[in-house]
Amino acid sequence: MDKMNLTMLTDFYELTMANGYLKNGFKDKIAYFDMFFRKIPDGGGFAIMAGIEQLIDYIKNLKFDDRDIAYLRGKNLFCEEFMDYLINFKFSCDIWAIPEGTPIFPNESIITVKGPVIEAQFIETMILLTINHQSLIATKANRIVRAAKGRDIMEFGSRRAQGYDGAIYGARAAYIGGCVGTACAISDRDCNIPAIGTMAHSWIQMFPTELEAFRAYARTYPDNCTLLVDTYNVVKSGVPNAIKVFIEEVVERGFRPKGIRVDSGDITYLSKKAREMLDAAGFEDCKIVASNSLDEYIIRDLLQQGAEVDLFGVGERLITSKSEPVFGGVYKLAAVEEMGQIIPKIKISENVGKITNPGYKEVWRLFDRISGKAIADVLTNFDEIIDDSVDYEIFDPEYTWKRQTISNFTAKKLMIKIFDNGNCVYESPSLKEIKEYCHEQVNGLWDEVLRLDNPHKYYVDLSKPLWDLKQRLLEQFSIKG
Repeated sequence: MDKMNLTMLTDFYELTMANGYLKNGFKDKIAYFDMFFRKIPDGGGFAIMAGIEQLIDYIKNLKFDDRDIAYLRGKNLFCEEFMDYLINFKFSCDIWAIPEGTPIFPNESIITVKGPVIEAQFIETMILLTINHQSLIATKANRIVRAAKGRDIMEFGSRRAQGYDGAIYGARAAYIGGCVGTACAISDRDCNIPAIGTMAHSWIQMFPTELEAFRAYARTYPDNCTLLVDTYNVVKSGVPNAIKVFIEEVVERGFRPKGIRVDSGDITYLSKKAREMLDAAGFEDCKIVASNSLDEYIIRDLLQQGAEVDLFGVGERLITSKSEPVFGGVYKLAAVEEMGQIIPKIKISENVGKITNPGYKEVWRLFDRISGKAIADVLTNFDEIIDDSVDYEIFDPEYTWKRQTISNFTAKKLMIKIFDNGNCVYESPSLKEIKEYCHEQVNGLWDEVLRLDNPHKYYVDLSKPLWDLKQRLLEQFSIKG
């Protein structure tokens, strides 16, 4: 996997277009592309940006090797001038991105690419693949973490992920979204995400009795003893045997038990009974872990019912975002350069939601001066400056009659430059720093935006100059009659 050249992980049309661009004299034509998404998964109030570090790694290693060239020649579609171009390929685009861990919203640019159109078009697939996947999982993880109301969430989904990269980078994204650790050992080795895990039911079954299995484990790991108590019967054997072993094998050696885990049954009822039994035995500090096909709604219901659970292990419904497994980010042409002038481009559709915002743009976030909470995001032309010392009017990109005046706010640009003329100019923070930043940024949203169900729709509007530009292009390209 480490040695795999991912350059050819691209849609074939990016190659046919590249060859066509070259033959039509567009090799050096500068284009501007935006990545954005149109819909928040699970009807949520926001998504979480993730995947920038892996995108940077991909772009740093872009090269066409002998195998790639031989494959393309064998298609008998591409001219030799194009083959020479690929053999000598050197990436030279500028790229801006919203940092990982930032809450993001529909229809705002989250990545902007400027450069020769062949290069800018060619990286479309990997931009979408990388950012779509990790943003999806980070968003789902954050929903689950918020539903747990301060209780830790552990990512347990490796064996149900869609492929090994889905497991590894899914664990990374889940950590950004707020999970405390993962069951995936390679994600600990390579990404420094704490690996968590004790035993499966097979450990219990390998021994003649549950009690003997617990004893063996406690003697092996007396300082980190968490026992799986639902192999046979949680209340009648699992918890009583765990308590017996905690007393005789853990406390006797000068340690305290870490916890028990319940992986099946009525978790609310079983956790309450287990809590009573553990407390009565003097193990008030012993944690109760719950797993078994959990998601944000089940966790919310368990806690509303009074479940005595301290930590949750969440697997398949997190690592695959089972309830809505597609993020839906798209990559669209926004402008080109002609004779040094930026010429905005727009895509028009009968579906109003698919009409793009044209031009080379900047993304701003406006914050309330008093509360510090985010009020709205605004797209502007790249050379606009938002003066936050005066009132500012923003315009809905779809419902042109809707506008709002913002007062007493501060304005912050969201996008940072990560590549300049093909050279990486950005150093990714540590994964722990990204996770902490994500937590801080989510806390900067209003509670109404954080609701799991029917959240408040956060404003992503246009500046007056960008709104005027969009209207001019709509009028210019509209088909009459």
